[in-house]
Amino acid sequence: MDFHTYSKLVNQIKLGKQLPEAIYLHQSALESLPEDLSNFIPKITNALKIENRRWQLLKLSKRDFKLSLLSYPSFTEEPYPPLAHSWTIDLSKLSVREADYAKSENPPILHRRETFLSAEHPQRSYFNEFTKEGEAIGLYENTRIIGTKKGWERLIKRKGFYLTEDGHLEPLTEKPEPEITNPFSGSIERHKTALSRDRLSVPLFLMAQRGYLDGKYTVLDYGCGRGDDLRELEEHGIDCIGWDPMHRPETDVEPCDIVNLGFVINVIEEKEERIDTLKRAYSFANKLLIVSAMLGNESIYERFKPYKDGVITSRNTFQKYYTQGELRHFVESSLNEDTVALTPGVFAVFKDKLEEQKYLLERQRSRRQWRQLTSKPAKVMTKKQVKTLFEKNKELVEDFWYTCLELGRLPADDEFELSENLKNICGSYNKAFALCKQQFDISQFHQSEKQRKEDLLVYFALGFFNKKRDAYNRMPIGLQRDIKAFFGKYSDAREQGNELLFSVSDINVIYEACVEANKLLPASELNGQHDLMFHKDYLNMCPIELRVYIGCATQLYGELDSVSLIKPHILSGKVSLMVYDDWNKEVPLLTERIKIKMREQDIDFFDYVGEYEPQPLLNKMTYTI
Repeated sequence: MDFHTYSKLVNQIKLGKQLPEAIYLHQSALESLPEDLSNFIPKITNALKIENRRWQLLKLSKRDFKLSLLSYPSFTEEPYPPLAHSWTIDLSKLSVREADYAKSENPPILHRRETFLSAEHPQRSYFNEFTKEGEAIGLYENTRIIGTKKGWERLIKRKGFYLTEDGHLEPLTEKPEPEITNPFSGSIERHKTALSRDRLSVPLFLMAQRGYLDGKYTVLDYGCGRGDDLRELEEHGIDCIGWDPMHRPETDVEPCDIVNLGFVINVIEEKEERIDTLKRAYSFANKLLIVSAMLGNESIYERFKPYKDGVITSRNTFQKYYTQGELRHFVESSLNEDTVALTPGVFAVFKDKLEEQKYLLERQRSRRQWRQLTSKPAKVMTKKQVKTLFEKNKELVEDFWYTCLELGRLPADDEFELSENLKNICGSYNKAFALCKQQFDISQFHQSEKQRKEDLLVYFALGFFNKKRDAYNRMPIGLQRDIKAFFGKYSDAREQGNELLFSVSDINVIYEACVEANKLLPASELNGQHDLMFHKDYLNMCPIELRVYIGCATQLYGELDSVSLIKPHILSGKVSLMVYDDWNKEVPLLTERIKIKMREQDIDFFDYVGEYEPQPLLNKMTYTI
């Protein structure tokens, strides 16, 4: 079974516990699944020699070619059974990752057992009785703090109850711990949530990198706070407006191409108001809405005072922390639209579906640079402010992290506008980066580091091809820093670039690079040892040797603006470029083919409008996501 078939079958399932990214169901419900899927699961378990008695729940991923087997040995006996073991199976790699919780003092536990069963299961109504008991005393009001055994037990005790031997809830005879209520008098001070920012906010910075802030699109910052983003956008000549209930309530809101709802829904304490705010913001978007919110785990809820489904901070502000999946589900279920993840905590909802496809193609290219034009004087922070800055000013650390990702290295002082603020907090960039490694996925940085070094090697290799040699002291200061960070010395960078250039003359190297590209690219077609065909938008995703090989060809031809498909020929030392009348058509027509002969340093042009009949591209989907 391939992923396409698997995904289609999984999305047909209507039973079990439905979450945004997965479906959970009991082993007894397998017979209710689509036949091909119900036959497929036993084949997998048998192949891995995982007996049915060892697992009770099945997790089917909606977005990945994966499934998990979860062991809850006491599923039928305990109302809130602990997780004992799990097997996560990557069906594309045919690999298994196991996790053992049997000896854990605080294992994950299961709630609402009835949701995993089919409607006809004889125990469904019995299991539901335990759920109703918990609902009656408010145990499920904040699901973020009940995922583990200890968190669950603390909450039950705080509510003034205890669990009997048969798992029912009974009131405590002794005086219970006081119920946590609003730890302040008066109303929640939402106006304090508006942060002062010296750089473009993360959501808008991400859009800038993909070319959406070049002046072609109008922008509405819905919940703009003090207007720091607006000032930066205006400085760049972008047509933008901002509205905020506290700071700019007088603004006449009107539809714009892009609407930014940046870190707004997480400060609204009423869920219905969040949904209304989200829907209203979306109604003003002509092309797309960007939604961002704070992410956090259970530990955050243990450090602050719980309030409704969030927490009260030390500043008397409300914060609702989401997981990535929870935020996606909230947005998609509220708007009844699919989302595109931009980065952790940031999603885009495209009202214009053609624009969505353009974006998905655009993000395969290298990121564009954004030059900050506005700034504010940095303030020296006290030790107390430093101690609490990360939670209060999470965006500052995030801005530093995204700057590191953009550069593929730690920035210099003049490459990060908030350098003084950050150093006041952490002491140095190295200490700040150590903090980032604890909060973010370090593999993202390693990938950026690798990508930037490869970009530089391609630059030096093509420089040799063009017989250009720039003096080091005449290079831009940013490039000098890159050379020092990634190569140590300029001579080493040039030597590696020269070696790379000469390597592409080897047919075996090009063949291996084409094979690897066929595996890496989202869509491509490998024709044996003859050629590879792919869309130009994926060029920067290719192995470095293939990028140089094609780069040499384009040095002869010029820019690829009108080109759609690229075909490097493996044996002949040629590269073909295909131009179509309209790539967005379902069946585009080939209007021109360019064959670049690198050994002869010559180019052949074939016109399919006059001399030849235009050829339809019937398999366009082969080269698109």
